[in-house]
Amino acid sequence: MKISAQPTGEIIRPIRRLEPWFVSPDWEATEWEIAAPRRAERVYILRGCGHTLIWGERYGTICIMAFRISGPPPKRRGPGSGRPPAPMLDNAASGTRSAGARLLQQAARQTCLHSRWRLTEDPMSGPRSALLSEPPRACSGWQGQALVSVLCLAIFLVDTLSPLDMAIAVLYVVVVLVSSRWFRSRGLIVIGAGCIALAVTSFLVMHADDFNLAAVMRCVVSIAAIAVTTLLCLRNEAATASLRYQAALLDLSYDAIFVRDPLGRVVYWNVGAERLYGWSRSEATGQVADALLRSVLPAPRHEIMGALEATGQWEGEVIHATRDGRKVTCLSRWSLQRDDRGRSLGIMETNHDITGRKTAENELHEAQAHLAHVTRVSTVGELTASIAHEVNQPLAAVVTNGEACLRWLRRPVPDIGEAEKTVTRMIANARRASDVIARLRALVRRGEPDHLPVHLADLVEESVTLLERELASHDVRLVLELAPDLPEIRGDRVQLLQVLINLALNAVQAMDTVPEGQRALTIRTAPMTDGPQGQAERFVAVSVEDTGPGAPSETLASLFTPFVSTKKDGIGIGLSISRSIVEAHGGRILAEPAPQGGLRLTFTLPLAGDLPPAPLKEPLS
Repeated sequence: MKISAQPTGEIIRPIRRLEPWFVSPDWEATEWEIAAPRRAERVYILRGCGHTLIWGERYGTICIMAFRISGPPPKRRGPGSGRPPAPMLDNAASGTRSAGARLLQQAARQTCLHSRWRLTEDPMSGPRSALLSEPPRACSGWQGQALVSVLCLAIFLVDTLSPLDMAIAVLYVVVVLVSSRWFRSRGLIVIGAGCIALAVTSFLVMHADDFNLAAVMRCVVSIAAIAVTTLLCLRNEAATASLRYQAALLDLSYDAIFVRDPLGRVVYWNVGAERLYGWSRSEATGQVADALLRSVLPAPRHEIMGALEATGQWEGEVIHATRDGRKVTCLSRWSLQRDDRGRSLGIMETNHDITGRKTAENELHEAQAHLAHVTRVSTVGELTASIAHEVNQPLAAVVTNGEACLRWLRRPVPDIGEAEKTVTRMIANARRASDVIARLRALVRRGEPDHLPVHLADLVEESVTLLERELASHDVRLVLELAPDLPEIRGDRVQLLQVLINLALNAVQAMDTVPEGQRALTIRTAPMTDGPQGQAERFVAVSVEDTGPGAPSETLASLFTPFVSTKKDGIGIGLSISRSIVEAHGGRILAEPAPQGGLRLTFTLPLAGDLPPAPLKEPLS
């Protein structure tokens, strides 16, 4: 539990809950000892009838805060420890929703007439909730009352005793304007009515026996001026109260909220912004927001402002610098404020600190990247026999061609042409071995993905080359059904090769229980034929199908879930990583029963010209 016990928004922490005591059957009061910056202090919490009311003594005054909570009022309990209630609670009412509000209003009148804050009712929900606002102006405005009285008396005497035929009573407008500095709505109405009464009295005294049209018109003009000025002051007071209420609401938010004018200067800075960035309201007001916070935007400013002008809103991640130099990542929402003519008045910016979330996401991302790398290394371990075969074949051919070349050169008449052919074959075989090693290194290397156009046919051929020995050792027949002239896709070649090899290896291992001669692995590529209108033709589909025992229907839904495996000794990581890679490329992957028995795994990939994937460091799972 955190309590904001003073208007500066300072957070204090409860140390312990003291003995409870009660003021009525429906209200429960508890006393708390808190850790304040200067000394240990006590606050009182009153709960009941849907309210929680908190107050405490600070710096010789009483700071009061009230807010609405949910839940039924506490049940009646027995008497407490005998602790006498605080004096401010002696007249506590009970049994009604407004009891708490009336209680605090009474306490405010009795104990904090000169406090910096006062309790005001929420104009939307009445006494059910309350906000903190500035103190009543009349509480500290005796100088204003004296000034208003002197002005009224002076104007009345001049208007009554002066022989000038002028609308001197219009000067009461000055009294009303001055009064708006110290008085609220009711006081303004009383003063306005009093000024009108004084103007009429002066008119009657001066013109009781001489009602001429000019004098009457001067009196009417004066009364109209006083009335109009009073109404305008009342309207201004209502607007000011509304702004104060809205500002109080913004200060209750934990988000950093500030408003900047069309020139980018800060005109409002809430408590959340003070907490997040470290600058107080007085320090930030008038500063250029971008210069103060050293903002780093996700796009050029002119693009953001264009979107803001078009829609009135913008949202994105922004990096700001705090007063102590820390970098904070914020989810920022901008709202453009306009006047009645549509002209820009300013921008309200709401920033929610997501630095912790971004840090956690980055750490998770690194862990997933490491897991994907380990999975690739494990896959290479499963392909050891195939890799050895693929490397040994070209090396043996190099040796054979080398020996043949020597024989051609050792003849009495060396045959240079044949020797040249054998050397050419040697180079080709050496390059073949080098390519195998390069593919192996690419699989085990952990580096930045490179999203480039890729031919699916070449990708399938490369994966088949690495799987050749594995297929032969398991007596699996390979069937390739590759659609001709497929458009290129965009993606990372190594990651997509990892997906194909993993799906094919799973299929080969799933057919171990199938009799020899019935084991077949089908790899098929084709344009996507189903999907949303206008979207299907922008994807290609790759399917890997086996003739194994398949998987139960209840298992298919969780087949790509981490650590779920249908193999006895499997750990359930390969398919999860494959799904992450495919989704990171903008595609989807699904499992379904094959028409002839077995299992079919199909994944889709966008074409090179459509839906380019974001350059992720590694796929997410």
